[in-house]
Order: sequence, then structure tokens, then C-alpha cells
Amino acid sequence: MEGGKEEPKGGVFIWISDSLKLALGVIWRLIKKSVWIPVFLVLLVGVSYLSFEFGYSRGQEKPKNIQLSDISGFKNPSGVIADFGTFWQAWDLINNYHLKNDKITSQDKVYGAISGLVSSLDDPYSDFFSPEDGKKFEEDVNGYFGGVGIQLGIVDDVLTAIAPLKNTPAQRAGIMAGDSILAVNNTSTQGMSLDDAILLIRGPEGSEVVLTIFRKGWDRTKDFKLTREEIVVPTLDYEKIGNIGRIQLYSFNLNATREFYNALLKARDDGVSGLIIDLRDNPGGYLDVAVEIASWFVPKGEDVVKEVAKDDEVLEDIKSYGPGTLKDFPVVILLNKGSASASEILAGALRDNLKTPIVGERSFGKGTVQEIKDLRDGSSLKITIAHWVMPSGKILEGEGIDPDYKVELTEKDIEDKKDPQLDKALEVMKGIIKK
Repeated sequence: MEGGKEEPKGGVFIWISDSLKLALGVIWRLIKKSVWIPVFLVLLVGVSYLSFEFGYSRGQEKPKNIQLSDISGFKNPSGVIADFGTFWQAWDLINNYHLKNDKITSQDKVYGAISGLVSSLDDPYSDFFSPEDGKKFEEDVNGYFGGVGIQLGIVDDVLTAIAPLKNTPAQRAGIMAGDSILAVNNTSTQGMSLDDAILLIRGPEGSEVVLTIFRKGWDRTKDFKLTREEIVVPTLDYEKIGNIGRIQLYSFNLNATREFYNALLKARDDGVSGLIIDLRDNPGGYLDVAVEIASWFVPKGEDVVKEVAKDDEVLEDIKSYGPGTLKDFPVVILLNKGSASASEILAGALRDNLKTPIVGERSFGKGTVQEIKDLRDGSSLKITIAHWVMPSGKILEGEGIDPDYKVELTEKDIEDKKDPQLDKALEVMKGIIKK
């Protein structure tokens, strides 16, 4: 007995039997009165009635009540098959039991849920920004800041130095491409998003930051104390080695097209017989710059790279602008694990179209495209929308570009001021010139 009402003996099956008798009685009375209702409609009404009564009875036995407040604009997207009941049940339990629930707003919980949703993508380049975080990130990216000169990435869920930039605190301290950054100022980077790590390492010029580094071959971590300074990214250097020109391109910034062209003019005036394009520790930059440089070598109209979205939709098929003046000129490319993004696109385009040999190490493998999508309350998503596909069909992301001639550069080589990778590139070039 509950609330003064006794449950019928025999349980739910007796109840169904009684309800069935009632429904059949109603149908029989309609027939006796010659009310002409199609048989299938009568049956449909009866079944619907029974289903409702059965579901109502079961719901009374095990009620699940979840009350929500401060939530607006909820709409279930079409095509989504998921048990949101579990989410709201968790929400309700947090509201009822969490020790500090009164210090967290409902909107904070929503933002936390969206962050978790983005994390489920397992994509280090996608991120969620609340309105406040988005504004801070934009100010840090576009404004004046101090840094240590490291291009960062995520490798196997670990914050990693893609490349230390030339003449920066990181390079002077001896940080190398491929180093794992396990902590920043004793704050673990495990599970930290790439954007959060960037904001943590940046800071006022002249201030100090401590990076806890682990490197392959070490038996323990090492702390690097670096002083932040204004980071000015260099563009390129040119030198003549014997009868071979070497263009060391550090970044695909807005000055790179003009400076690369000037370096080509110097190489022509020097009368070089071949050209080494050194892309080691070049973390990339503007795609258009990579395409413009590739167009000096790749004939007009040939593929440079494709931007391919999900379901193999080609968003953009980027081809050489031409003129391809240097398509027959001997070229060798240098890559290492710090070569990423635009560097990989340039190297891949020249090898796939012109069979240009590559010397060094496997490149980083940064081959995705991100866009900022604004949300209705001022928050935003930085989301991966496509990946780069080379003319050969190779996908860059996670794969990188393997060299034709693999040569590693060790710490001892650096200490002894040796460069076996450049030596091998010169050897390969001399072999091409002799043919």
C-alpha cells in the first residue's frame, strides 16, 4: 500500500488483462451501435491506449525526475543518436552532491562540457574558447609578447618542440626539435591543449620560464631556465658552397617570397650549378608563400597540394602559378623532424612533380587545416576542417615525409660543429651535376 492505493494482485500482467477487457468492451459497444469505424483504426486506438497505460504504469513504478535551471536554447541536433539522459543525470548529481557546486555557474558547466566534447576528438589542434579565453588568446597572438622561440606541437599526446627558431633563447639554450616538454614552471603539460601551453610559455619580456625537457637517449629530465624576449622570426640565409648555392629558409612569413627571389638572383649571379633548399627546423607559415616558391620550380597548372575535407570532399585544389623557370635546375632539399606544414608542402610538391631528392630525417607531419568558428554567445571553436594531400595522394598528417637519404644529426655533431646532413646533401648534388 502506498499513498492509500493498493497495487492489484498478480502485478502488471493482471492489469494488462483488465485493460484489455476494457478496451475490447469499448470496441464491442461501438460495433453494436453500428458506429462504422474501420477495423484497423479501432485496433490502432486499442494498442495505443494499452501502450500508453503500460508505459505510464512502469514510469510510476520507477520515476526519474531531473529538474534543470539556468539552461536555455537546448535543441537536439537532427541525426544525433546519443543518450543525453546520462548527461543530465550527471548534471543533476553534481548539483545535488558536489562540495563546491555553489561556486560554479551553470554556464561554466556548459563550457566545461563543450571542452570535453572537443577533447573527445583526440585532435591537439582543435580547441574551445570561452568568450574571455578567446579574447585573451587573440590579444596574445596579435599583440606584443615575450617568448622563448619554440614552435610547439603535440606528438603522441606529449607537448613537443617542433623547432627552435634561430637566435632565440630556446636555440641558445640547446633545445632541439623533438624534445618533449613535460612541464612549464612545474605545471605538468599532460593533457594540456596546445593553445593553453602556448599561453603558459609566453609572458612579459624579461621574465623567466622553466621548461622541463626530456630527450630521446636521456635517462632523466632536465630543467631549462629561459628568459623571455621579443621574438623576431628570421626569414632566410644564402651562401655559396663551392659551385652550389644553399638557401636556408627559416619561415614562410610574408617576406619569404621576396627574399627567396632575391636569393635566387644571388645564386644566378654566383653562377651556381645546383641549389640546396634547407628547410630544417622550419615550422611553416603561410600556405600561399609555399605555393609561390614552389611555382618557381613546378610548371604552371601542376598540382601542389589539395585541401580535402571529410567524405573526401576537395575544398581546394591548389596548383602551381608558374612560371616553373627552374623545373630542370638541380635541386636537393634538406628536412628534419622540425620541418612542418608549409615546409612539408613545398618539399612534397617538388619531389612528387620533379623527383627532387630529399636528405635528412622524417618531417614532423603537420598536415591539417584549422578554422575559427564563432558560437552565438561569443565563445568559439578552433576546429580542424581538412587535411593536406600531396600530388602523390600522400596524406601529411601524422605521416610526414620520409627522406630519400636518411641522415641523423646528433648532439655530438652539434657540439663538434659538424653537419652530416648538409654534407650528404652536397654529395647527392654533386652526383646529380655530374650526370
